[in-house]
Amino acid sequence: MATPTGKAATLNPQASKRVLPRDASSEVPGKRKNPNPTSTLPRPSGPFVEGSIVRIAMENFLTYDICEVSPGPHLNMIIGANGTGKSSIVCAICLGLAGKPAFMGRADKVGFFVKRGCSKGLVEIELFRTSGNLVITREIDVIKNQSFWFINKKPVTQKIVEEQVAALNIQVGNLCQFLPQDKVGEFAKLSKIELLEATEKSIGPPEMHRYHCELKNFREKEKQLETSCKEKTEYLEKMVQRNERYKQDVERFYERKRHLDLIEMLEAKRPWVEYENVRQEYEGVKLVRDRVKEEVRKLKEGQIPMTRRIEEIERQRRTLETRIKEKATEIKEASQKCKQRQDIIERKDRHIKELQQALTVKQNEEHDRQKRISNTRRMIEDLQNELRTAENCENLQPQIDAITNDLRRVQEEKGLCEGEIIDKQREKEMLEKQKRSVSDHIIRFDNLMNQKEDKLRQRYRDTYDAVLWLRNNRDRFKQRVCEPIMLTINMKDNKNAKYVENHISSNDLRAFVFESQEDMEVFLKEVRDNKKLRVNAVIAPKISYADKAPSRSLNELKQYGFFSYLRELFDAPDPVMSYLCCQYHIHEVPVGTERTREKIERVIQETRLKQIYTAEEKYVLKTSFYSNKVISSNTSLKVAQFLTVTVDLEQRRHLEEQLKEINRKLEAVESGLVALRDTNKHLELKDNELRLKKKELLERKTKKRQLEQKISSKLGSIRLMEQDTCNLEEEERKASTKIKEINVQKAKLVTELTGLVKICTSLHIQKVNLILQNTTVISEKNKLEADYMASSSQLRVTEQQFIELDDNRQRLLQKCKELMRRARQVCNLSADQAVPQEFQTAPHILDPFYQFSKYPPFQMDTAPHPPWYAFQDLPNTLDEIDALLTEERSRASCFTGLNPTVVEEYTKREIEIQQLTEELKGKRVELDEYRENISQVKERWLNPLKELVEKINEKFSNFFSSMQCAGEVDLHTENEEDYDKYGIRIRVKFRSSTQLHELTPHHQSGGERSVSTMLYLMALQELNRCPFRVVDEINQGMDPINERRVFEMVVNTACKENTSQYFFITPKLLQNLPYSEKMTVLFVYNGPHMLEPNRWNLKAFQRRRRRITFTQPSQ
Repeated sequence: MATPTGKAATLNPQASKRVLPRDASSEVPGKRKNPNPTSTLPRPSGPFVEGSIVRIAMENFLTYDICEVSPGPHLNMIIGANGTGKSSIVCAICLGLAGKPAFMGRADKVGFFVKRGCSKGLVEIELFRTSGNLVITREIDVIKNQSFWFINKKPVTQKIVEEQVAALNIQVGNLCQFLPQDKVGEFAKLSKIELLEATEKSIGPPEMHRYHCELKNFREKEKQLETSCKEKTEYLEKMVQRNERYKQDVERFYERKRHLDLIEMLEAKRPWVEYENVRQEYEGVKLVRDRVKEEVRKLKEGQIPMTRRIEEIERQRRTLETRIKEKATEIKEASQKCKQRQDIIERKDRHIKELQQALTVKQNEEHDRQKRISNTRRMIEDLQNELRTAENCENLQPQIDAITNDLRRVQEEKGLCEGEIIDKQREKEMLEKQKRSVSDHIIRFDNLMNQKEDKLRQRYRDTYDAVLWLRNNRDRFKQRVCEPIMLTINMKDNKNAKYVENHISSNDLRAFVFESQEDMEVFLKEVRDNKKLRVNAVIAPKISYADKAPSRSLNELKQYGFFSYLRELFDAPDPVMSYLCCQYHIHEVPVGTERTREKIERVIQETRLKQIYTAEEKYVLKTSFYSNKVISSNTSLKVAQFLTVTVDLEQRRHLEEQLKEINRKLEAVESGLVALRDTNKHLELKDNELRLKKKELLERKTKKRQLEQKISSKLGSIRLMEQDTCNLEEEERKASTKIKEINVQKAKLVTELTGLVKICTSLHIQKVNLILQNTTVISEKNKLEADYMASSSQLRVTEQQFIELDDNRQRLLQKCKELMRRARQVCNLSADQAVPQEFQTAPHILDPFYQFSKYPPFQMDTAPHPPWYAFQDLPNTLDEIDALLTEERSRASCFTGLNPTVVEEYTKREIEIQQLTEELKGKRVELDEYRENISQVKERWLNPLKELVEKINEKFSNFFSSMQCAGEVDLHTENEEDYDKYGIRIRVKFRSSTQLHELTPHHQSGGERSVSTMLYLMALQELNRCPFRVVDEINQGMDPINERRVFEMVVNTACKENTSQYFFITPKLLQNLPYSEKMTVLFVYNGPHMLEPNRWNLKAFQRRRRRITFTQPSQ
């Protein structure tokens, strides 16, 4: 597939071509105008369906000068880079089949589709028909913005063209059949109703959409008739009811009068009954109040004796507490005197013990003196015996001299050994200092590496997590595994990082490099499948390319300003370097300076390099197989992001080796120190042994003199001890005399203490008796106070009850007066009139509030009154009166609106009722006819539609199931009778953890909408009755996995037998996709060297290609 170069981008695209896998013939347009485009191409063979496109010809149309395309009968895949003219073919199909320019979303005027600089353009579409192909030609005039139509070279009107196209069931305005690039997003925006209409037009029988439209019209008229019948029926019912009501108005008038009279009597009696109820309540409250008042009086009288007794007991309690305090004072004084006597007796006892202890000490001292004298004499005898038996010590001096010489020699050796130990310790300290310095340098290098890891973590967190996992699990791999390339690459100069980053793709920069396929599979299974991390991995070549020499020496290129190859700019592990040399040829890509940029034309022509770098640009060079010309494209270099941190790995390795050497020296010094310390310890033991021997000999030499001195010292001690004598009998006599005197004083004190104890005991007994009396008095007082509190609480409750009852009595009294006033007012009685017998609710009724008044005889008012003789026959309770009043008022309220004109109005309404009845009968007959029509059309439309939607759903669900997803299509409506609300609902689910959701422009992602749209169109493909379908670049939003699955489905579905033609337009394809022998692949190229049609010879091109292939190895 050819891509436009930088030079050719400004030229007009020239042509497209078609390649059939099974047929070597193809069509190639050129720049020259073809005078008869319809006759230059052979007719394609294949199972074309009625209305399929056999040929498309374009002249001065969008990007084309002249172009003819002959699609195949099944799947036609149009491939080409962006801007080459793929969508121009789609525009040609739409406009050539009488489509609206605005439908393409590019322009609203047809003149804008003519190539710039041309005044006229032409589009010609040849459609397959069994009776003879149909050739539709559309000539476009830019100046007039008009189109001229021809069918089989005969001029016709646009309407005739539209009829011919419609007869073949071609609908270029239906998104289910014709989906241009700019309308892909609008498919998901189709409402359910719009999608149903498009589907009916696309794959339904011709009459299905017509039936649907008829149903919507019938339903609208049915609603209008139903509304009219309902309104007339309601109006008729109201008129009949009103006439029936007026028929008995006279009788109802008299009945209403009787109810109103009864209401008047009930309203007159109600105040008297209410007054009687309140008066009886008042009497009851008054009796209860008087009873409570008597209880209050009795409670107050009962509290007086308790109050007096409590005061008397309180006086007794105060007297007893005073006497208790006096006894406590006397007890305290007697206790103090007892304490004084006890203290004196204890002092006398201590004095006696001190005298006895002093005598005992003197006796012990005399006994010890005698014992010491005896022991000293025995020691003198032993020393004299030892002195007599001591040997002659004159022969010990030679032995002492020999030991002294040995001791001097050992001390010299020990001094030398200690000196060596000090030297070793100094050497150890120096090595440890060096070790710390080297470790600090290594840490600084590691910090730089951490900066690179931080950048990786911020930009590619999944890759960073995979690095951590790898470091903890390296033992699981059989061969070497390198961390991501961006971490292992170490720039020699960070200024050159931009060349490496612009040359190596970001996917490979974060890729792990493996030497073993098995190791890579273990890694990806754990990291991708189990941990769900998005990481990249590559395998280094089995044969290392790391040291492969470039094809040209750098010295040859220095004249152009090149200073290095990419490989020499950085260090990397051997597998990484080998992979980069194999995949990116970094050993063949030179890096230049600004001088290279100045000589770029010369560099391109003379060096024939494929890729070069200048100071700020990258150049990619290609050689055309046809013209042998060099085509170059250049891009500006992006700023480096990851490799700017430089870590000198060689220096770090040197430091690590230096650290190992220092550790080895430290171990040697440490082992030497251990040996020297062992030697020094042995010499020290030998020195101590010699010193002990010398000391023993010296002690033996001086032993006689020491014995004589000890004997003299002991004799002096005996003399001193014999002089220090003591008279024990005299001391014992003095001590006995003093003890007798103290015992006499002690006996006198004990007698005094006994008397005081008796007095204190008597006082305590008196105090206890007083406390018991006080406790009894307090207990009695507490009991009386509790009784008094209970009585007071009851008194307060009773008084409160009395107050409430008295307030209630006053309230009821005022209410009785108010009710009496109202009752007199209702019965038209003055304040000084007595209550007549007929107004009394009971024979014994009296007015208790006015018994002191004298009433004049009762006189009737001159105003008309109801029959008062029936007053006492009415109910005597308020509930019964209120119930009867409510009932009578309800009955009376039913008799309203009566007037003398009722008969006249009744006659007029009877005539109107008869007319409405006849009119309503006619409307109902018409409504039944519409319902019968709706039932018949609905049966012919709905059942096939349900079957059609079920088939679509089955295929749509199968497509989604094959992708491990879920999807369904159903016929959706809220009301079965609202035919304008029927729609097709698409629901999809792309993850197992979610539910099915309706396809909308907002809920799913762009890729998910593209997949759903494509699969829906695929579901329509096998059911389609339209001759062809066009889908333009719908795979652009899909991820690679879904794109591959969808492509496989498109190939399998569109290449089946008896399926309609399919156009699939895409700018790119994945690798290793499956293809079918029934596919037709159309490659779209553009550029300045495209051949003219008369020079296009596919067989000649194939022979040239074979020659090039055979001659390349020999070169």
